[in-house]
Amino acid sequence: MATPVVTKTAWKLQEIVAHASNVSSLVLGKASGRLLATGGDDCRVNLWSINKPNCIMSLTGHTSPVESVRLNTPEELIVAGSQSGSIRVWDLEAAKILRTLMGHKANICSLDFHPYGEFVASGSQDTNIKLWDIRRKGCVFRYRGHSQAVRCLRFSPDGKWLASAADDHTVKPAPSQLWDLTAGKMMSEFPGHTGPVNVVEFHPNEYLLASGSSDRTIRFWDLEKFQVVSCIEGEPGPVRSVLFNPDGCCLYSGCQDSLRVYGWEPERCFDVVLVSWGKVADLAVCNDQLIGVAFSQSNVSSYVVDLTRVTRTGTVAQDPVQDSRPLAQQPAHPSAPLRRIYERPSTACNKPQRVKQNSESERRSPSSEDDRDERESRAEIQNTEEYNEIFQPKNSISRTPPRRSEPFPAPPEDDMATAKEVAKPSPATDSQFPVPNLEVLLRPPAVTSTPAPKAEPAIIPATRNEPIGLKASDFLPAVKIPQQVELVDEDAMSQIRKGHDTMCVVLTSRHKNLDTVRAVWTTGDIKTSVDSAVAINDLSVVVDLLNIVNQKASLWKLDLCTTVLPQIEKLLQSKYESYVQTGCTSLKLILQRFLPLITDILAAPPSVGVDISREERLHKCRLCYKQLKSISGLVKSKSSLSGRHGSAFRELHLLMASLD
Repeated sequence: MATPVVTKTAWKLQEIVAHASNVSSLVLGKASGRLLATGGDDCRVNLWSINKPNCIMSLTGHTSPVESVRLNTPEELIVAGSQSGSIRVWDLEAAKILRTLMGHKANICSLDFHPYGEFVASGSQDTNIKLWDIRRKGCVFRYRGHSQAVRCLRFSPDGKWLASAADDHTVKPAPSQLWDLTAGKMMSEFPGHTGPVNVVEFHPNEYLLASGSSDRTIRFWDLEKFQVVSCIEGEPGPVRSVLFNPDGCCLYSGCQDSLRVYGWEPERCFDVVLVSWGKVADLAVCNDQLIGVAFSQSNVSSYVVDLTRVTRTGTVAQDPVQDSRPLAQQPAHPSAPLRRIYERPSTACNKPQRVKQNSESERRSPSSEDDRDERESRAEIQNTEEYNEIFQPKNSISRTPPRRSEPFPAPPEDDMATAKEVAKPSPATDSQFPVPNLEVLLRPPAVTSTPAPKAEPAIIPATRNEPIGLKASDFLPAVKIPQQVELVDEDAMSQIRKGHDTMCVVLTSRHKNLDTVRAVWTTGDIKTSVDSAVAINDLSVVVDLLNIVNQKASLWKLDLCTTVLPQIEKLLQSKYESYVQTGCTSLKLILQRFLPLITDILAAPPSVGVDISREERLHKCRLCYKQLKSISGLVKSKSSLSGRHGSAFRELHLLMASLD
C-alpha cells in the first residue's frame, strides 16, 4: 500500500526582481488573488501574475518614486500615488491612463477605490484625506482631522463610510477615524492605540472594524455603538497587515515570520502558522489559500498558506489571548451575526458606469490635458498581436463560463526545497502586455526558441551575492550539456581547481593592499594612509578607507580634501551603487565643512607681506575649488535621476550652488 504524501501548510511560492531600483509599495488583487502590482523608486508601476516570472505590464508617467498603489475590486483600474503628491489612474483593459489628479502637497501614503462608484480616496503625509471623482477629475471632499501622515484608508463594503488610520499620537492615543461620505464629516474617532495605526479593515458583512498598530495590538470596534469590542495584545511586532476571512469567521494577521488567526468575541488566537516571509506587506484569500507578499529592496517574494489545514473557528483555541475562562465557557463564533449587516445595492443598475471615453467625439478630440497625460504616461506593450489575441474586453458577451483558478499545489513536507526559485528578469526588458482575464493568467507560459535579451542595470546594487568586480561564473568549470560524461574524482577536482588559483591571486592581492593601508593607518597619519590607498590605484580600497573616515567628520582636513576630491569624481561615475553612495557621503561632508572656508579665503583681499602658511592654505583652496567646479557639472547632470540617487545628487547640487 502506497504511503500518502504529506504536504506543507505554508511555503514560499516564488521570488522575482520587480524593479530596477528599490520596491516602495505593492498590493494584491483581492478578487482573483493572482494579480500583483508593485511601485518602485524607478517611478514605474509594474503588474505581475503570481507564480509567473515575467512582467505583464509596466506603467510610466510618474516623475518621483511610487509610494502607494491600489487595484479596484474588478481589477480593471489601478491607481498609484507618488512621492511628489500626484495621483495617476490607469485603465488596464484599455492599456491607457485615465486621470492625473493633483492636489496633495506631500507623499501619497494610502489609496483606496470606492467599491461601487468611480471614486478614489487618498491619504497623504500632508495629513489630508481627499475623495476624488475620477469622471470629473476633481476633488469632491477634503477631510481634515489627523495631525500626521495618513497610513491607511478603507471604504466600507456598502461604500457609505471611509475609515482612516494615521501616525498621530502626540496629544492623544493614535486614532482611527470614521468618515460619513454622504455628510462629508467625521462620524467617530476611535482612541486607544498607543502607537501609530498602520492598517484598518472592515468586516465583510457586519458593522465591525479592525485596526492594527505599531503598539503590537489589534482592536475591534463596533460601528453601531462606536466602542471597542475587544483588544488582542502581544503581537510579536508592529501590526502592518490584517485581513478578514471572506465569510467573516476570523481575522488573519501577518506577523513577523508567522500568520496568526484571531477571533474577537471573546478575543483569542485560533492558530499560529510559521511562514518565513519576514515583514509581509499584503494578504489575499483565494481557493482556500492565503497569499502573502513581501518585498526587500528590489525583490518581491510570494508565499502560500493552505487554509484547509488552519484552524479558523471553533471552541478549541490553541493560544488564548487575555481570556482566563475555561474553554467550555467560551462561546464559539456564532453562526448568526451579532450586529447589523451592510446593505449593498441589490441590482447592477445602481452601479455607475465605468470611466471610458465612449463617444467618438471624445476619442477624436481629447483635451490638451488628456493629450499631455497620454504623452507622459504609457502602458508599455511590446507584442501587439499577442495583446489583441489574449486580451478580451470584459464587457463582451461570452457563452463559455469563465474558468476558475486552481489552487497552487503544495510541495511535499519532506521536500527541503521550500521555494520555487524563478529566474529574475529585468522588468524593463521582458515581454510586457496588459492584464489578461483570469483564464489567461492561468495559461502556461509559451516557450520561445529565442529568449529576450537581458539588459544589464546601469547601477549595480550594493547588496548582491558576488564580489565587487568579479563574476563567480568565470572561475567555475563550464557545463557541457550535450554529452554527460562520467568524471573520475581526479578530473572533477582538477576542473574545480582551474579557477581556484586565479580567484586566490585576486583576493590575496586585495588583502595585501588593505594590509599596506592599515600599516600606515596605525601610525596615526590619516593623510599618508589616504595617499597610499590612492597610489595603489584600486577604487575598492579607497571606498573601504572612505567609509571609515566618513564616520568621524573631525578626521577631515583641507589637505585631505585635495587628495580625495579626484577620487570622489571617479566614484560618482562608477556603476557600483556602493561606490556612488560613498562618494556622495564624502562630497557632502566636504561641502558642509570646507566650502564656506574655501569661498571666504578666495574672496579675501591679498595680505601685506609674506605669510607662508596663508599662501599654502590659499593654494589648497584654489585646488579644491577647481576640483569642485569639475565635479559640479557631473552632479548637475545626475540631479535629474529618480529615486534615492537622484535625491542625493539634488541635495549636493543645492550645496554647490555657491560655486556658480
